[in-house]
Amino acid sequence: MDKTAWFDELAWGLSEWGWMSFDITPWLGSELLHSLQSEIIVLDENDALKRAGVGRGSAPIQDRSVRRDKIAWLQGTSSPQVALFGFLESLREELNRRLFLGLKRFEAHYATYHPGDFYRAHVDSFQGRASRIVSLVLYLNDDWQALDGGALRIFNRENENEVCGLVLPEMGRVALFMSEEIRHEVLEAHRTRYSLACWFRQDVIPLPLSALI
Repeated sequence: MDKTAWFDELAWGLSEWGWMSFDITPWLGSELLHSLQSEIIVLDENDALKRAGVGRGSAPIQDRSVRRDKIAWLQGTSSPQVALFGFLESLREELNRRLFLGLKRFEAHYATYHPGDFYRAHVDSFQGRASRIVSLVLYLNDDWQALDGGALRIFNRENENEVCGLVLPEMGRVALFMSEEIRHEVLEAHRTRYSLACWFRQDVIPLPLSALI
């Protein structure tokens, strides 16, 4: 499949179902994926990721009954991040071209789930906020098995209690979904789980990263 047809398929999936999952390795390449994996492993080993909070504002609540992951915001300064940001920018433009979403920018962070960590069911943005519109999660784990836990559980946008998908966090696997529509959760991890989350937004002026969940 050429890239134009691939972007068409992504847009169709978002329009028809509100979400889809795919392997991004053919487009990013294994070398870049493993470079991103190396970055997050170094951050994790050096305790450079911070406990994630719940909610907006300058002081999000750290509620371990809701989420237990640690995060580090990407600044787009390292070579792997520059390459990734170039791809994300092209995705932003192509989704706008096909779906007229008015996406103006994106933000991204690394996330680590250690054994026992999870993130309860939630949506990434509230209806009408015009902030986070499309969510993307990229997984960076070698040899992940179902018994390792940590899967992303996706709920039907027509029925938030009906499970319609389960995405294993395998290297190069991506989940793409509408931020306001798709309820989802991260099941408890049984081994350390690495990922990268990105949100495409309609607002123009970015908030300080410290103010974002």
